[in-house]
Amino acid sequence: MPNEPADRARRITVQRQGPLLVEGPVEVELEDGTTVSSDRFRVALCTCRRSRRYPWCDTSHRRKTKGSG
Repeated sequence: MPNEPADRARRITVQRQGPLLVEGPVEVELEDGTTVSSDRFRVALCTCRRSRRYPWCDTSHRRKTKGSG
């Protein structure tokens, strides 16, 4: 992926409270230098670091509200 010509710009959707939504496929380089990839048409990247599947969002950012299981 790096240094390959792109057919079009990659779209990233920023949400106030939630993940970054990135049009895929994507390749993500983590802080330790490892690379993870996804070939899905859209991926959700965790921005709160609460996800058990980091860097992929698992909706851990959602706060529990009264009455929810």
